[in-house]
Amino acid sequence: MQKPTLPKGTRDFGPEQMSKRLFIFSTIRETFKRFGFQPLETPSMENLSTLTGKYGDEGDQLLFKILNSGDFAASVTELDLAGGSKKLTPKIAEKGLRYDLTVPFARYVVMNRNALTMPFKRYQMQPVWRADRPQKGRYREFYQCDADVVGTDSLLCEAEIVLMIHEVFQHLTIADYTVKLNNRKILAGIAEVIGVPGQEGTLSVAIDKLDKIGKEKVLDELTERGFSGETTTKLEPLFSFNTIRATQVLEQLKTWLSASDVAQKGIAELDETLSLVNQYGLTNAHIEIDPTLARGLSYYTGAIFEVKANGVSIGSVSGGGRYDNLTGAFGMPGLSGVGISFGVDRIYDVMDELNLFPSGAEQGTRVLVAPFDAEARSVALPLLRQLRMANLAAEMYPDRTKVKKMLDYANAKAIPFVVLIGSEEVQTGILSVKNMVTGEQRKLTATELLQEFR
Repeated sequence: MQKPTLPKGTRDFGPEQMSKRLFIFSTIRETFKRFGFQPLETPSMENLSTLTGKYGDEGDQLLFKILNSGDFAASVTELDLAGGSKKLTPKIAEKGLRYDLTVPFARYVVMNRNALTMPFKRYQMQPVWRADRPQKGRYREFYQCDADVVGTDSLLCEAEIVLMIHEVFQHLTIADYTVKLNNRKILAGIAEVIGVPGQEGTLSVAIDKLDKIGKEKVLDELTERGFSGETTTKLEPLFSFNTIRATQVLEQLKTWLSASDVAQKGIAELDETLSLVNQYGLTNAHIEIDPTLARGLSYYTGAIFEVKANGVSIGSVSGGGRYDNLTGAFGMPGLSGVGISFGVDRIYDVMDELNLFPSGAEQGTRVLVAPFDAEARSVALPLLRQLRMANLAAEMYPDRTKVKKMLDYANAKAIPFVVLIGSEEVQTGILSVKNMVTGEQRKLTATELLQEFR
């Protein structure tokens, strides 16, 4: 007999977990809607040509490929096998599972550009897949909740993302978190100032690992990638910023990167974004300017965002940024966009670890109707209909059994009220309602019961 198992990096979610996850989805969805975003879904699989080349070399290696239907190796030759995986993959796999929701969104925009009103604001809440090494807080299948705006380069969009992040975490009651901001133009300016212009991509990939591997190993990786000792020495100011006050960090950056026009533009964009957030009237802001924030995805060109919950051993729970030409890969250059992605699985882990889910988040059935016999069902079924019409989650115990078994069922499912219907209740029309939390039992008519539950 085969023992049932799950693929590593994936999870089942039982009813209690799903109720809590749905609370997170609902909170994020309602926030997206309040900010004017429209819903969208795209297929789980995309053509590999759509996905490859958009996430950098490391991202491409994490794509899940789908073998072609039928005899997928029929056209493979000895030469293909000798050429290695890069030569072989296009022969046996034309499709892959989506790595994120942004690239499929860009593909959708290009395919439907004549039908969309620009700027186009969409939200998308679907699973993504990455062939990563599973570990705490890192899964191979996980949900993302994305909101993107395309068709405008206005920094109001960046400011709205900052505001939206604060609103989501406020409604999720996560109080201790940090919204980190940076700009890829600043990283490009740093590359210029330390003497490696145009290599901000390599620089970003290494710096993006700073939290995971530390400063020394980041410098070692840069050295392995051809950065000289003089270059890495010039990078030293990057690791010594005081990130407590955003305005102070921006002033330090202006001084250090004064010789780089592109860096000054990135600094000005961050400054304007913060100004717009202040004009909105955001109070108790959790914003930090972090020049070491890189975001490894290669398509970012402007502002980049990352959110971390403090006091828990879990990585970033949200991230995003500005991309100026992601649609260019699909034949529609120059369409700027910016977006944010919330990682539901990590947010769940944070809220679970901090015990932040509201007591009613996992609440399912509110009332269990418990008829003792067939005659009692003639009273129970109309009552069940009335409860549901009153928008109360209600169910009836299906089997004829002992009262104790029905009450045990209610306790096991944390159902707070049980309506007991025996021969006396059938004759009098007065129902016995047991509060499973307090143990109190009362006599109510159906009308009184409905009024009280409402």
